[in-house]
Amino acid sequence: MAIPITIPRLGWNMDEGVFAGWLKQDGESIRAGDALFSLESEKATEEIECLDSGTLRIPPDGPQTGDKLRVGTVIGYLVEPGEAPPFDARKETVRAAAAKPVLAEAAAAATSPSVRRLAREHDVDLEQVAGTGADGRITAEDVQRFAQQRGQISEMPTLARDVAKRGAPTSSPRARRVARELGVDWTRLQGSGRTGRIREKDVRAATTTRRSPFTHSIPVSPIRRTIAERMLASVRATAPVTLTTTADATNLVNLRNQFKAVAQTANEPVPSYTDFLVKLTAVALQAHPMLNSRRTDEQIIVLPEIHIAVAVDTDAGLLAPVIRNVPQLTLRQVAEQARDLAERARQRKLKAEEMQDGTFTLTNLGAFGIDAFTPIINYPQCAVLGVGRIERRPVVVSEQIVPRDQITLSLTFDHRIVDGAPAARFLQAVARLIENPGPSLMP
Repeated sequence: MAIPITIPRLGWNMDEGVFAGWLKQDGESIRAGDALFSLESEKATEEIECLDSGTLRIPPDGPQTGDKLRVGTVIGYLVEPGEAPPFDARKETVRAAAAKPVLAEAAAAATSPSVRRLAREHDVDLEQVAGTGADGRITAEDVQRFAQQRGQISEMPTLARDVAKRGAPTSSPRARRVARELGVDWTRLQGSGRTGRIREKDVRAATTTRRSPFTHSIPVSPIRRTIAERMLASVRATAPVTLTTTADATNLVNLRNQFKAVAQTANEPVPSYTDFLVKLTAVALQAHPMLNSRRTDEQIIVLPEIHIAVAVDTDAGLLAPVIRNVPQLTLRQVAEQARDLAERARQRKLKAEEMQDGTFTLTNLGAFGIDAFTPIINYPQCAVLGVGRIERRPVVVSEQIVPRDQITLSLTFDHRIVDGAPAARFLQAVARLIENPGPSLMP
């Protein structure tokens, strides 16, 4: 009996995912645990494993890379060896006929309703008609020409004349889609296709005449769309307030230099400043648990575990993988996990659960020379800590001006959960830990 392969739910709030491609071929033998296909969900692309064994059969109309599919959609089947697939096996020849110029189904999909109606009127098989329109699209003239060659009609019928000569311009679906993306009124353009049909290149040519040559559009990716939706949800659902302070990071810099010296002889990786701050922030959260909470409609939930999400800049957008149970980890363990998560985030290999259940977020823009900024709460968390660069500045110490390493901290918190004073005390605690980090970082 055939076993359907469906789009799984990778997160509690996932309704649909973007199909990223098959990892196995049609007809290939599959074992339980094999990776079948890749699925883009929220901010992660995951390889979906097969739960059963059998022979993979992919329908001719199976999903293509980039298709958006709802959870539960059947995309293929596992069958026993020699078992017929639960779809029209004759259509499987489609996969072996890549050299065939136009298929019946593809031809029908690549024509307008009026042209398909014209073909039915004159008993024309669209599979046998070569399209001359944009992207091989079959036009009314193509149908008429084919019918005339068979001696069926002697002149273009009224329907074809209407399609070809009507006053309103015609355009290909791709041209209309590009026009919407670029904000071009395609009805005002002069088409370069047959009978004045407007093609994609006509639309793009129109943009070059009215725009600077340096202007271009970028399609919004699913990940970029998810980031935007979450940012808006955070702003709408919280009462964000940002506090900023400066801490003396001289001792933190000296401590990291000690780790560098040891790492050179022991051939070990050096924890980054972000790794130090993740560990110190967890210590501060233990003393100020209200910042490690979230709010529902009826109550505020103070969370017992401290799972810190760390913002990572990737080509696909900002991702925030989660380091779990930070108080139970040593500094080196935090550094190892942070490095592994960041590398896999940039390679788009994170699993959805590795970006879920964070209780607090830390984002560090110090490497970009930023001093202070306003971080956005990673809803439904209570707060996010933004970290600026470490800069050597003149500071008054014991009535003397001396050079000290200074760091700027920006805390954005949800005022519905925490008032300003408790949030300020938490920020003070983080600053004190940075000024004297040794006792909190040593195991």
